[in-house]
Amino acid sequence: MTRDLGRLFNPRSVAVVGGGAWCEAVIDQLKKAEFRGAIWPVHPKRQTIADLPAFASVGDLPSSPDATFVGVNRHATIDTIQGLSEQEAGGAVCFASGFGEVADGQDLHDALRMAAGDMPILGPNCYGFINMFDQTVVWPDQHGCMPCERGVAILTQSSNIAINLTMQSRGLPIGYIVTCGNQAQTSQADIAMALLDDPRVTAIGLHIEGFGDVHAWEKLARKARKQGVPLVAMKVGRSIEAQVTTVSHTASLAGSDAASAALLRRLGIARVDDLSAFLETLKLLHVTGHLPSKAIATVSCSGGEAALAADLALQHGLHFPPLKPAQEKALFEALGPKVALSNPLDYHTYIWRDTEAMTNAFSAMLDTDLALTMLIVDFPRADRCDASDWDSAIAAAKGAKAAKGHRLAMVATLPELMPEDVAKDLMAAGIVPFCGLESALAAVAAAQQNDHAETMHNLCTSHTQTGRTMSERAAKAALAWHGVEIPKAARDLTTADQLAAPLVLKGEGFAHKSEHGAVMLGLEHREIAEAAAQMNAQGYLLEEMVQNGVAELLVGVTADPTCGFLLTLGAGGTLTELLEDTTHLLLPTTEAAVKQALTRLRSAKLLDGYRGKPAANMDAIVATVMAVQDYVLAHQHTIAEVEINPLICTPTRAVAADALIRKTDD
Repeated sequence: MTRDLGRLFNPRSVAVVGGGAWCEAVIDQLKKAEFRGAIWPVHPKRQTIADLPAFASVGDLPSSPDATFVGVNRHATIDTIQGLSEQEAGGAVCFASGFGEVADGQDLHDALRMAAGDMPILGPNCYGFINMFDQTVVWPDQHGCMPCERGVAILTQSSNIAINLTMQSRGLPIGYIVTCGNQAQTSQADIAMALLDDPRVTAIGLHIEGFGDVHAWEKLARKARKQGVPLVAMKVGRSIEAQVTTVSHTASLAGSDAASAALLRRLGIARVDDLSAFLETLKLLHVTGHLPSKAIATVSCSGGEAALAADLALQHGLHFPPLKPAQEKALFEALGPKVALSNPLDYHTYIWRDTEAMTNAFSAMLDTDLALTMLIVDFPRADRCDASDWDSAIAAAKGAKAAKGHRLAMVATLPELMPEDVAKDLMAAGIVPFCGLESALAAVAAAQQNDHAETMHNLCTSHTQTGRTMSERAAKAALAWHGVEIPKAARDLTTADQLAAPLVLKGEGFAHKSEHGAVMLGLEHREIAEAAAQMNAQGYLLEEMVQNGVAELLVGVTADPTCGFLLTLGAGGTLTELLEDTTHLLLPTTEAAVKQALTRLRSAKLLDGYRGKPAANMDAIVATVMAVQDYVLAHQHTIAEVEINPLICTPTRAVAADALIRKTDD
């Protein structure tokens, strides 16, 4: 059900229920923001709160409030929400904790949802929201936001992180800050969907702890793409160990974070790793929107800075196109013969303080084929130094931007070397003021236009991870039915003469056969009996050995409790744990997405033909992956995991040399 959050986020009246310091702080913040609507304190015993007359209950209010801050204990919160819902109030912030996040709170969590009915609520365990477009602050604490006409929205599940983000001094205009709390009713995706309807929002940042309803995120991504509003996420949880103990390599390689990364990639939502990159990416998206490529230029008056920029850019997959003849000509005219012309450019200090020459040099570097040109300028400490010499750099940047109109940034190598007043001045001129070179380059990488975002299908549902493991013979037969090529096998050891040597003998009943000496390769027919005697296994699988392999891959699928089925592609065989070279997709996926994913592997060069070796048959590899997907989709209610490792890739075939299928208990 989609709830209208318009009244809540842009209210004409705000009720504040409760008499504690937190509630008084909400009233103080509304006053400081010069909120233009009515403020109605509610308390059963007090006559006034924060110098405003108090009402005994929500039922005594002059009319149904548009927004309400409910700052009472968890039991009283439910009664208050019930009363507001009956009045058809616009929505409420539930400040109290002790609901679904604690052992004895689930019943209260459910009761709160029932009490709210169709009325939207934020939380519980939620700080509230800040709307600086309309000077509305339903927020029980200090904050650092300033009024703005256009700006970004930031949603977080952490109130403390939200407070810290409001205190940024980077020149980023923040229109909305919303804390989501426990999301008993209104999810983070629901909130972001509502904020997309505000044309003043230029980009949305999402600090995500968990996804919840994945389909709501799919709807959000579609709407954001349609409306041209970029999304950027900082998803926490990379370090959490996978919750599933499994006999396969796939689950251990996938980990708890792989499905999240695959989901964000599918949705076309950029991901960054830290708060600094988060803010810098939002800043870039606010000014320029998505970037069309990874081609950049940097301009500095230091060879050391030019080299540093080149090294850091390489880590983020960015590249520096060589200068065009027209650029070289214009740069030579501006800089003279003493400067070596290149990208990155070190223009030395010959023209420092010469605004006209600097403007011409900066303009010469701007080009339509560049995603972004970055001027590296570090400002001195205002408390100890005179920054007037840097006025020429600011003026030259503005002049170049006005003359060419191309995307331009000014970046300080250290965050503290970009003063806030300078950042705001540059922002007003359409120039991105980056605070920190590393974060700036991370932002450029994150801001890429995702033209290849995967087609979004409804994700498969997943199930419990416990269950039984099929024998390798049975697993291969099941996959072969759906189109996976498997080695020719003997029915038993007595029919070995039907196979062509060299042969592979495997002992059955081992989770990891190689570790137990239960795999012998390259056997001749006369060696089979002795090999079987050495293994002393419960049973045997005898197959023709796959030859002429140019690469070995892992193809695995695990059931993720949130995102459905996660496909893992990676280096296989003996290199699986050694390289940990993997990439991930969510099922269902497409052939095009699989091909693109394979190119992300570090071992992709082996598939293309390395050092004179023939290339693998890419069509056969992709066909195998799609056949595995067909099997999973056909049995999605009973699959815990599927793995082929290795898939031996030859110039003509892709053969599943080993396979595992684990079924759920149901």
